[in-house]
Amino acid sequence: MRERRAGLMGRRARLVIAIGGLELVLGIVLILRAGALLSLDRPARAPSLGIDGKQPTAAATAIPDGQLREPARRIAESLIAPPPVDVSEIERVEARPPLGELGLAVRPKTPMPQDWHETLLYRPIATSSAIFKSMGWKVAISGAQDIGADQTCSFRDEVWPCGQRARAAFNAWLRGRALNCFLPPETERFAIAAPCRLGKQDVGAWLVANGWAMALPGGIYGKAEAIARNAGMGIFGPPQ
Repeated sequence: MRERRAGLMGRRARLVIAIGGLELVLGIVLILRAGALLSLDRPARAPSLGIDGKQPTAAATAIPDGQLREPARRIAESLIAPPPVDVSEIERVEARPPLGELGLAVRPKTPMPQDWHETLLYRPIATSSAIFKSMGWKVAISGAQDIGADQTCSFRDEVWPCGQRARAAFNAWLRGRALNCFLPPETERFAIAAPCRLGKQDVGAWLVANGWAMALPGGIYGKAEAIARNAGMGIFGPPQ
């Protein structure tokens, strides 16, 4: 029995050794295979170009594709670095004028007295081209030069009552709608010149731009009058 058991144990030991050897051989084969696969991703080294058994120098091997590099040349040095400037030769000149009127500064608005406030004037009635009455006030539109109701205009040797027509045009535009004007306290009611607007429309700008009033010298409506004159509108045009 003992000899039989010893024989079985010997067989088992030889079997274990054989299996271990096979695993070792398989591991070596796998390692070699993995090394071969990894070597495919590495760039191949260029063969040496040695002559007469001499190895090429490091400078020659560093040049790609066998091309020789030429020394750098200096090109347009004056454009790369600005030339020296003598400060005494610099001269300040006047700024050029703007290319158009849009670049000009806006004329500041005329400041109103602190005790004047916006007041609604109901049912205004024009007494001339730039003057109206409402609620006991007589207001002249500031910045606009009034055309008297008895004034006449001439267009191509034809005289016509432009003052009456200008007053009628002002009343037709108002249509009794309330005007918002800057006025002093009610205790100081008198004939005044004040800026007014109808809704969001500046009354003086409308009158001058349509040719029913003229701009005061140095006022804010000078450009509007020039446009009306060129277009022949209102008193600058034919009889209406």
